[in-house]
Amino acid sequence: MKNVWTIFKRELGSYFSHPIAYAVIVVFLLLSMVFAFTLGSFMDAQDASLTYSFFAYLPFVLMVLVPAVGMRLLAEEQRSGTIELLGTMPIPMWSVIFGKFLAASLVWLVALLLTFPIWITVNHLGEPDNLTILSGYIGGFLMACTFLAITLLVSAFTRDQVICLIVAATLCIVIVLGTFDPFVRAYSKALPAGFSDAITSLGVWDHFMSLARGSFRLQDAVWFLSIILACLTGTSAILSAKRA
Repeated sequence: MKNVWTIFKRELGSYFSHPIAYAVIVVFLLLSMVFAFTLGSFMDAQDASLTYSFFAYLPFVLMVLVPAVGMRLLAEEQRSGTIELLGTMPIPMWSVIFGKFLAASLVWLVALLLTFPIWITVNHLGEPDNLTILSGYIGGFLMACTFLAITLLVSAFTRDQVICLIVAATLCIVIVLGTFDPFVRAYSKALPAGFSDAITSLGVWDHFMSLARGSFRLQDAVWFLSIILACLTGTSAILSAKRA
């Protein structure tokens, strides 16, 4: 764990010594406010739980912004050659990967917590179920971590941050839109029922919205954690192969 902590501190310091983390967080907060209070029709819908005025829009924001934060995790290390330096040190590769993942996850935890004015506004205007809101925030954080793990896996393949951003964002968009209700209704008409159900179960939408509605199901937590673990394991295997 000492190695993980060292990598974590180094990566976190790197994020907040450059403007990219601040820029992404500011953009995220602005979009969150716009979606919650304008496009989400918060006042008209009287959605005290924030399920449809805020959380329903969250996947569309995170599927692009999360790869923007994660694209440099390994791509920059490979471009600058520091990944080879890390490979010569007596540090397990999983420590490097996990430390970087935790640092990027903390950036998104901070970003989500900074949306607290929305929660304060809801509690000032009404009497929401705060446990439902908490469940939605947990779902949002798990989704951000999932997108980060996907981006980390993609960044292990390339030295180019732009390519990493494009590929990772595309994958995140697919697993969001592939299970978004309007798209599901469109392709379910052309595909067998079992096949369309399989696509839906592999996407993030149903699992996240279950949490956003305050229903914490075991299969939702298992889905998020399985994707994260699979991506981190795949990243470790790729880097270990390059190290060898």
